[in-house]
Amino acid sequence: MLAALCLSALLVAGCASTPPSTFFVLTPIPEAVGRGGDISGGGLSVGIGPVVFPQFLDRPQLVTRDGSNRLDVDEYNRWGGAVQDDFLRVWGENLAHLLGTSRITVFPSETRMPIDFRITAEVVSFAGMPNQEALLKVRWAVMDTYLERAMAVREDVYRCPFAANPEPATILGSEKNSRSTVDSEAVVAAMSRCLGDFSRDVAAVVGSLPKPAPPSATVSPI
Repeated sequence: MLAALCLSALLVAGCASTPPSTFFVLTPIPEAVGRGGDISGGGLSVGIGPVVFPQFLDRPQLVTRDGSNRLDVDEYNRWGGAVQDDFLRVWGENLAHLLGTSRITVFPSETRMPIDFRITAEVVSFAGMPNQEALLKVRWAVMDTYLERAMAVREDVYRCPFAANPEPATILGSEKNSRSTVDSEAVVAAMSRCLGDFSRDVAAVVGSLPKPAPPSATVSPI
């Protein structure tokens, strides 16, 4: 009986000292925040997605790299939703502002709207790195939806530094090791900046391409 009471007391003490989880979301580029109104963008309509993420990032916890072959999965710092959905949401907000159009469709979507360009992406890496920078490596393509062909195919890498956490974190009364003292808020902010840089490059490529003509307006050679 005494042993059972001691065990119960330890469990209660452990639960009481467990810190609550903190939830994070990505943020759009500053100039896109609070953007509103009907922006025509010359009638340009863009579909984005799907975005493919590696399985090791497909989790609610924030993931950082602790070396070339090791991941640090933080149980106490988590995404507010699915990181893929958040990536698409912010990417769409960024492109709407950068391309000057409100006609952004996120796939999969039930919206029945003609699409001029469709942009697909494969995220190879999207995490905080041990050298205090966020890394986004992404392969992406711009598709002509009318002719179903690629108009641009690229692979880009973005590195965005963040400040180190000046004070070590503490869990259950003991100091965590150095790989868990990363400032998660700074990591997510740096990841958002990387996504903003990627969005700017995508907008520059799309803006340089001729707008595809719908099939009815295509003149066949004689």
